Amino acid sequence: MKRLFLPSLAALSAGLSAMPAFAADADQPGSTVKEVVVTSTRLPEPVDLIPGARVIDAQQIELTGAVTAEDALKTVPGLSVFQAGAFGGVTSVRMRGASADKTLVLVDGVPVDDPSQPAGNFDFGGFDLADVKRIEILSGPQGSLWGSTAIGGVIAFTTKEPDGTSAFIEGGSYRTARGSLSVGHSEDRWALGLSASAFSTQGISSADAADGNAEKDGFHSQTVSANGRFDPTEGVVLDAKVRWSKSESGIDGFPFPAFVLTDTTDVMHRESWQGLARATIDGPWGFQHQLSVSAYRLDRSNTGPSGDFAFTADRQVYRWQAERSRPGDIWGVAVGVERENTKAELSDGSTQDAGVTSAFSVGRFNPIKPLTVTGSLRWDDADHYDAVSTGRLAAVVELGSGFSLNGSWGQGFKTPTISELACDFCSPAGPALNLKPEHAEGWDLGLRWRSADRRFAASVTGYRLAVRDQINFTFDPLTFAFRYNNIDRTLSRGAEVEASAELGHGFSVSGNYSYTDAIDASTGLQLLRVPRDQGSASLLWSDTRAHAAVTLRAEGPQADAGNFGTETRKGFVAADFAGGWRLSEKVEATLRVVNLGDAHWQEALGYGEPRRSAYVGLRLRY
Repeated sequence: MKRLFLPSLAALSAGLSAMPAFAADADQPGSTVKEVVVTSTRLPEPVDLIPGARVIDAQQIELTGAVTAEDALKTVPGLSVFQAGAFGGVTSVRMRGASADKTLVLVDGVPVDDPSQPAGNFDFGGFDLADVKRIEILSGPQGSLWGSTAIGGVIAFTTKEPDGTSAFIEGGSYRTARGSLSVGHSEDRWALGLSASAFSTQGISSADAADGNAEKDGFHSQTVSANGRFDPTEGVVLDAKVRWSKSESGIDGFPFPAFVLTDTTDVMHRESWQGLARATIDGPWGFQHQLSVSAYRLDRSNTGPSGDFAFTADRQVYRWQAERSRPGDIWGVAVGVERENTKAELSDGSTQDAGVTSAFSVGRFNPIKPLTVTGSLRWDDADHYDAVSTGRLAAVVELGSGFSLNGSWGQGFKTPTISELACDFCSPAGPALNLKPEHAEGWDLGLRWRSADRRFAASVTGYRLAVRDQINFTFDPLTFAFRYNNIDRTLSRGAEVEASAELGHGFSVSGNYSYTDAIDASTGLQLLRVPRDQGSASLLWSDTRAHAAVTLRAEGPQADAGNFGTETRKGFVAADFAGGWRLSEKVEATLRVVNLGDAHWQEALGYGEPRRSAYVGLRLRY
């Protein structure tokens, strides 16, 4: 049944599209789409003018019942999301086939990739969306915007500026409970807000839940964020944001001596905080200057039969940016410089530092009305490596009758992490020798159509991404050595088809289909955890009193990591429901049903997912 369904979903997606593809801010669910502006491009631009850009707003997060970042991202075309255990298990994202360490993650502009993790990738597991206003996704190499790591793309989270009071409580299957509260005031001259959320569940045994293992992997987390903004005088804005998160999750590990995934009592602890302080000042010639300092700290540890480990990471970024972008102008420009300092702890308890000094520029030009051209250049001088220059060029041409042609070409790079440079966990011990930075080049080309009333939209995009000298951790059975080395080249090619429609009477439908062919070009073998075929479809309905959404997601088979080798994870089809009923102007009852079909499936090989489960809640707004 699953194998038959996937091609059917692919055909359906030719007329449907995932919600994030044409996201918008709207006054009411199902209302006419408004223009969406993307800010993670350094120079704010409408989403229609940025190839590979998508936005998920707070309204969509609420309507689809997304609880964590994993819930919101798993239906975005071109993204492969895999979670090593439900409820807080380590969760990674591959963008357009690039490995998980090549996705740069920002929270309020603060880089939050883990400097202490060997490959440096961000763990999306348990990232609570209660305080998130919007998620921006930029697919394709973005090295010229954000420097190292942004080879596959960028995922940027922006937290809310609360205005009023809102609260939410929910409970359900697996002894799950969660709640959130936000209070704040926002006006032209000042704003002050506070948000807090918590999540707790008994969970399931993540090591193949279908086998009914008895040991439950619970998850407990708390998140607190605060924001402030003050305009002391005309042309000057001071603002600051801080976010703290702490979690504890039961995980299943690979204990000695077999090192095979087993139902264990391992527990992973994570505590992080990030903060941003910024001054925005209007300057001469229409330029707006931003001076900011941001900091990120992460403490994580693992205790249990698989071993006891503890890591700490720190990062600070100092940035100046000047931007000029006025509505109606034929050009806009942003320039800036920044310094990043990073410190990470290794497995032996020692710490090492790394840093990079950078300069960047972004420009937009509309030489004639139908054509918009955007370009960016960046120079990065890492402390331990030679300086790198990267560029990107993109263009959108309006063809008339709602059609537009868009394309981009870009470069990316990634310097070895502190862990890779020191060859942490290597055997025999000792620093990595001759390890080179990774370099990437990619392009995409797409055709988009939108109806004049903006109720219907569709697009198709093809892309290619090549990575040279990709860093890999390998085992040599002849010498019994574990070392980092550079793979000659990896290559990803694919296509993304999306569409959406507002059908009237409160109904809207969307869907997408992605084809991804990601290989190690030196061997021809498929890269792990990148399904060739995946897609999703959503049906939404809403009126003034109620709303409901059914989301269907499917993935074909994929190569995955098995016991000391490569195995195949079977394809799956899963469906979820989310709905709400407004009891009064300020009170709404909600219902979520996860895994409607009660399917047995795995997102990552060996890690089972929850069976059919239900959660009821109450939302208050003042």
